[in-house]
This record gives sequence, C-alpha cells and structure tokens, in this order.
Amino acid sequence: MAKQNSKSKKYFLIFSAIFILIIGIVCIDIARRTTFPGGKPQLKERIFQKDGESPDSSKVSDTIKKAN
Repeated sequence: MAKQNSKSKKYFLIFSAIFILIIGIVCIDIARRTTFPGGKPQLKERIFQKDGESPDSSKVSDTIKKAN
C-alpha cells in the first residue's frame, strides 16, 4: 500500500509541475502581447479629435441630424 501511495504522489507532482509550467508560459505570452495603457504615447490625441470632440460623438450627431 505504501508503494502505491508513493507512486500516486509522484504522478501527482509530475502532472502538477507540467500544469504550472503551461500556465506560466501562457501568462508570459499574454503579458508580452499587451501593453500598459498609460505607457502609450499621445493618448489624448488619439482619443480626441479637433476642438476636443470625441471621434464617436461626431458620428452620433451626424446620424441624429440625418434622422431629423
């Protein structure tokens, strides 16, 4: 019985180490593909167009004008 318990323990440790390794690789891959939002240059210029107007707000106002 002690040998079987030891064998099961060994299998569990091997599979758990492989699982943790796979999770670590996935986390590193995701971290490399994403960037910190505050680290992007000229964020305000990309969000706002001329006169401090949001790019989407002009589309909405044009659609409302066409509907009337």
